[in-house]
Amino acid sequence: MSSRQAVEWPGKSGKTYAYLVYEFGTTFKQSPGNYIFAKETEPNALTPIYIGQTGDLSERFDNHHKMPCIRLYGATYICVHASSENEETRQAEESDLIEQWNPVCND
Repeated sequence: MSSRQAVEWPGKSGKTYAYLVYEFGTTFKQSPGNYIFAKETEPNALTPIYIGQTGDLSERFDNHHKMPCIRLYGATYICVHASSENEETRQAEESDLIEQWNPVCND
């Protein structure tokens, strides 16, 4: 997976979202965005474990309320889409992706 730097995630609506792929544990600059904790399930194939959005990607994910589940299911990457400062837009993207992928750690 190290050679892959970006991935397109399709949502239930048919719209696709471009995400950059980072190693699990990467820290980020302050920016609003959407993120996907994912696991490489076969060469160059990622499966989402948790999909979320935030007003600040620089906040430490170690304290994320779903981190025990994310670790339990073996996340190896965090995919990030720097997104609108508009929370409604980020939430719409998050919902579209959750509906398509039904990640194990999203309630």
